[in-house]
Amino acid sequence: MTMDGMHWYALHVRSRHEFVARDELLRKGIDVYLPALRQCRQWKDRKKTVDFPLFPGYCFVHIPPRPEEFVAVLKTKGAVTLLSAKPGIPTPVPPEEILSLRILVESGTELDIYPHLREGMRVRVKRGPLKGAEGVLEKKEEQYLFTVGIELLGRSISVKVYADDIEAG
Repeated sequence: MTMDGMHWYALHVRSRHEFVARDELLRKGIDVYLPALRQCRQWKDRKKTVDFPLFPGYCFVHIPPRPEEFVAVLKTKGAVTLLSAKPGIPTPVPPEEILSLRILVESGTELDIYPHLREGMRVRVKRGPLKGAEGVLEKKEEQYLFTVGIELLGRSISVKVYADDIEAG
């Protein structure tokens, strides 16, 4: 437990409800963190800068580990469940993972999301001349990744390097 008796928990929310859930949690006075990236999107008739959740379907709440606090979070519009390693007992996210995540997001460095890419994993090329090709990630050569993982989500983010053209297959 942290000095203030609070823990970070990963909250799974309905698809495309990340910002709705965040805003309602803030209105309830609950400390919430929704890591997001600002990206420019092109439509046929216009370009627009849009915020995208770094981890679609998830945000983080900072609350005491008490059943009434869990219920208050789960009664929020768009909330689905608090992630748990053991059924029925929400699992805290280590505070150093949240701090590292904040540092990376607030650094302004361009980030890419990698669902635990590792050597030996099946991957698919998602853009470029090899788009659609599938294979195994053998070696990263001289490409380095600085990754901050949220283990409970099974996801990581990384400072952009050359792996941005592949995804887990």
